[in-house]
Amino acid sequence: MRMGVDIGGTKTEAVAVADDGSVVESVRLATGFGPRAVVASTVDAAASLAAATGLRLSDFATIGVGIPGAVDAATGRVSHAINLGLDHLPLGAELAERLGAPVRVENDVNAAALGAFHLFEQPATASMGYLNLGTGLAAGLVLRGELWRGARGGAGEIGHILVDPAGPLDLDGQHGGLEVVASGSGIARQWGRGNGNAVSAVLDAADSGDAEALEIRRRLYEGVAAAVRILVLTVDVDLVVIGGGISSLGDRVMGGVGEIFAAWGAQSPFIFSLGIADRVRLLPEGAPVAALGAAHLGGISWPK
Repeated sequence: MRMGVDIGGTKTEAVAVADDGSVVESVRLATGFGPRAVVASTVDAAASLAAATGLRLSDFATIGVGIPGAVDAATGRVSHAINLGLDHLPLGAELAERLGAPVRVENDVNAAALGAFHLFEQPATASMGYLNLGTGLAAGLVLRGELWRGARGGAGEIGHILVDPAGPLDLDGQHGGLEVVASGSGIARQWGRGNGNAVSAVLDAADSGDAEALEIRRRLYEGVAAAVRILVLTVDVDLVVIGGGISSLGDRVMGGVGEIFAAWGAQSPFIFSLGIADRVRLLPEGAPVAALGAAHLGGISWPK
């Protein structure tokens, strides 16, 4: 039995995963804010899951944790997890001391990529890109069954790739990056109206003919399509799985993205030959892929 924990901005989800990859038990608790509270809520989630399965923490073959921010996978240290109030926290060491067992720590998008790879039952020789369209935009890469972090842990940070230098300003100081045009926070900053779901509001307004909303929607469709195209052209992955909050809108977003794929294919025989649209899958809504991937962290190659 493996344990995986996904520490989110508002909730922490822990799952127990059997040898066949099935989730046999899950627990969801509120996430604390700040170093002590985050560690405490993670320990509570792990202890609650162990109690629900009737196992001791030491009985789990592996314990893995996915968390936002910059993660040193070799040491388990987390930094720049602003939404959790964390900076330079040795999370892996603190959890190992509290739980009495080794703990692997990984960035949440990387963990979700590994979870999606297992969820879609990809063979060990396959490669997959996981595109997270949520508050931010980033990708995780699983190449030939192994998580790929890159030389300095920056692999998959495609939200900073510029697609429209004349486009809206992003928080990283650049104009027209993928994150500002195709993430929830970027669309909210462009729209600047109300406190609800900005993406749904923009799509509704665009359907009603609002000129500003139509432009934001166009950039959203093109941004998502560009992100998929980048993953296919740079890594030539077998599959691109799209998850995150925006993916739950389904055809309201992917219908427009599909039209862009078709237009590109009509313009370029080479792009058509790549079959980009055929490689895309949407993550099933509610699938706990970050926790699932965290459970599998002990079974992948690890940096020395």
